[in-house]
Amino acid sequence: MKLSKDYILHTSDGETILVPTANASFSGIVRGNKTLGAVLGLLREETTEAEIVDAMKKRFDAPKDTIAQDVRRVLDGLRKIGALEE
Repeated sequence: MKLSKDYILHTSDGETILVPTANASFSGIVRGNKTLGAVLGLLREETTEAEIVDAMKKRFDAPKDTIAQDVRRVLDGLRKIGALEE
């Protein structure tokens, strides 16, 4: 899976913003923190959920189960707005 080409990722001052292009079915802006930014950064290239969890575990000091739940929540939200190519 990877981030849909119909979305533009922007990070500024620790805040991540995901903006749909005119081709996206979603109309709005997604704002998030470092966690969202890290996941979206990994989704710029083809990856798997397990690879994202492993990369996040290396970056953040948290239990793997907690990271996996957070990643799943982010991916589910991105699926709902059509921001993932799977």
